[in-house]
Amino acid sequence: MSNPFMEIYDTLLNHYGNPHWWPADTPYEVMVGAVLTQNTAWTNVEKALANFAGSWKPCLIASMPLDQLKLIIKPAGFFNQKAIYLKNITSWFQTYHFDVSLVKQEPLASLRKELLSVKGIGPETADSILLYAFDFPSFVVDAYTKRLCERYPLKVGDNYEAVKHAFEQNIPREINVYNNYHALIVLHGKYYCRKRRPLCEACPLGGRCQNNQQKN
Repeated sequence: MSNPFMEIYDTLLNHYGNPHWWPADTPYEVMVGAVLTQNTAWTNVEKALANFAGSWKPCLIASMPLDQLKLIIKPAGFFNQKAIYLKNITSWFQTYHFDVSLVKQEPLASLRKELLSVKGIGPETADSILLYAFDFPSFVVDAYTKRLCERYPLKVGDNYEAVKHAFEQNIPREINVYNNYHALIVLHGKYYCRKRRPLCEACPLGGRCQNNQQKN
């Protein structure tokens, strides 16, 4: 029996290659980026990250005055809220003494529950942190994922947890697959499966996508 989830993955991986995502040097930098990228483009996040001038130690952000932090992350938008969210996620990390190895000793389910209890950390941000910062197999769902599922289509349900569950039940529970798949969907959503005026004719998924078939 064919597996459309893996057919999509294999096709996108063959087309784009290994995306080598997430672009960060440390787990904590991933955590910061995951918060800053909420409701904004990654180009804006990069501007905010550059303002840190390499000061990625969580202890520095934990002790930094809130107004100073707001100024640094201003390019990422919603800086008043995000500064608080960064303080909150840093406080959570501090309960593990800023030690990645201690975090990795905990069960995935309990860690996800902890993250979701942190104000400002929703499912997408929590799963991004779990996957990209701590190497847990927790599939990330975003607007690109939902768009692809609707157009292809994939029967995944109509809410975040349902989509997440559908992917996790149909792809290998491997970190590199989870990592690559999300990144490939993002790339595909930017280059072909765009919200407005998708480039269906040149799409590597070709005639298998229902959205493309309806246009022909």
